[in-house]
Amino acid sequence: MKRVVITGAGTVNALGLDVKSTLSAMAEGKCGIGELNFRDVDRLSIKIGGQIHEWDAEGRFNRQQMALYDRFTQFTLVAAEQAISQSGLEFVGELALRSGVILGTSGGGLSTQDENYRVVYEEGKNRVHPFVVPKLMNNAACSHVSMEYNLKGPSFTVATACASSNHAMGQAFNMIRSGMATAMVTGGSESMLCFGGVKAWEGLRVMSKDACRPFSLNRNGMVQGEGAAVFVFEDYDHAKARGAEILAEVIGFAMTSDASDIVMPSKQGAARAISGALTDARVNPEQVGYINAHGTGTAANDKTECAAVADALGRHADNIMISSTKSMHGHLIGGTGAVELLACIMALRDGVIAPTINYEEPDPECALDVVPNEARDANVDIVLSNAFAFGGLNAVMALKKAS
Repeated sequence: MKRVVITGAGTVNALGLDVKSTLSAMAEGKCGIGELNFRDVDRLSIKIGGQIHEWDAEGRFNRQQMALYDRFTQFTLVAAEQAISQSGLEFVGELALRSGVILGTSGGGLSTQDENYRVVYEEGKNRVHPFVVPKLMNNAACSHVSMEYNLKGPSFTVATACASSNHAMGQAFNMIRSGMATAMVTGGSESMLCFGGVKAWEGLRVMSKDACRPFSLNRNGMVQGEGAAVFVFEDYDHAKARGAEILAEVIGFAMTSDASDIVMPSKQGAARAISGALTDARVNPEQVGYINAHGTGTAANDKTECAAVADALGRHADNIMISSTKSMHGHLIGGTGAVELLACIMALRDGVIAPTINYEEPDPECALDVVPNEARDANVDIVLSNAFAFGGLNAVMALKKAS
């Protein structure tokens, strides 16, 4: 099997509009969550989120592009540009045919959908823009990235709620490892921070009105965010032959289904995904130094995840560092695993473990080292990234330090 490495990374999210600023914010434990600002926000009971306030779409895209690009597509294209530029790859000839795009999203063009429902139902208009369908479809971002960079290999979108990005990146990993592709542009994006998007989530009664506090006893729910993170996954031999800088190596991936409940997580399903990723990577629990947790800040998710980590890692669970960066950038739903992968790369490359901020009270049911409030310097060689979604869909990735 082929080895798979990461040679490019890009992001836009509430912590920063590129990787450097995002990692700096993570290392400093900054919070990108604040007051929401969009039409009809006064009608919501939830008024906070990890919103990208300084986003200048008109300054980045022309009028024709704006007619085609939903906000989630805009985020994706900017993150992809950063990642591909860093990788140094040019997709021409045979490489173009052997490279593709796999991205994750849950809501897709929800902002476009929300806006046009309002136009039809609230304003009473009988016609919408002819590009509404291609603008809102979940594969829009994937398709535009493939067209922009001449990526002619396997290209598709994965939608598995909160695990979408991890599932997408896992499929990209497997395609390169199996020899089906030489390079893949992969990651995820989301933009649900609009009236309809937040109003729908309010109905679940899992949202916090003040802060995201993963693993803290007084946590009271999740907080949504928005943005994208995109990576270039590449065949190791190909990357080495051209002298590419390697950010990290992807060494394992596993996915499971709880097959039990549409919203309540299962310890067994999550634990099997963690164990499966370790088995696929051919590493022992004792070799893992850090886990980027799913850590949403809901009572059910946090305690279930901690129990799953304990089951999968056994005695080593007490020695491992586990943190949730959702406390800083919010929960990007389908795009969240991609942004969180940046924290895994930072742990491996820079020896900095991102903290779980807003932590106030220990929870006996979350009695692990959750790296509370302040980043930590540590030398780790292997990390895991957890993603557990509504519908009981679990996806865990394993990475190791570049060598």
